[in-house]
Amino acid sequence: MKKSNVLVPSTRRGFFGFLGIGLTSIAAIPQIFFPSKASASPNHPGPPADVEDWFKKIKGNHRIVYDAPGIHEGFPIIWSWVFLDASNASGSTDEDLTSMVVFRHQAFALALNDDIWSSFKLGKFLKISDPLTGVPAATNPYWDPPQGVMADPGMSIKKLLERGAMFCVCERSLSVNSRMVAKARNLDADAVKKEWIDGLLPGVQVVPAGVWAINRAQELGCSYCFAG
Repeated sequence: MKKSNVLVPSTRRGFFGFLGIGLTSIAAIPQIFFPSKASASPNHPGPPADVEDWFKKIKGNHRIVYDAPGIHEGFPIIWSWVFLDASNASGSTDEDLTSMVVFRHQAFALALNDDIWSSFKLGKFLKISDPLTGVPAATNPYWDPPQGVMADPGMSIKKLLERGAMFCVCERSLSVNSRMVAKARNLDADAVKKEWIDGLLPGVQVVPAGVWAINRAQELGCSYCFAG
């Protein structure tokens, strides 16, 4: 597979730069990630019932959650397949397995469909290259990749969902990144975020925060694996 160029803010300054926040504006950070109760109600409600119901899908004796803050050349997807495949080879059926991937930080884009990737040029925004052409990806490269992109045809979000794998995306990452894209394109931030949520891949669940979901999964018996 061709190496993708993932933008990774490796320093404190780089991290705040990635968010579009100057170091002189650190005081504003709590308003982005931890809004006040007054502003939290419409945008960051408590875990809705559908989230709680979604976590009830965790099943089986063998459970794992992949923490995916970056796209990492598709390895959060690949490792989910490896877990299922290796477990099958050792005698466990998919019904006895839970593989959950939590898309957060930069990996939010993997939860979005091809139309959103194309319309908002997410490949260019995140510096993610198409595995076949090397140009900025115009579609979600790991939703349903063409033959030859992955080592096994089962290594796709679509195929893994069909097997019962679980995928969720951080609502706060969607909020921050949609706001950044809206500002760059002079669009309404709320409208962009709504379009992104409407453009989630079928079967992907929005969670209040990625780290919240990782904690909840571990509380429910999933072992933790960092997936880049």
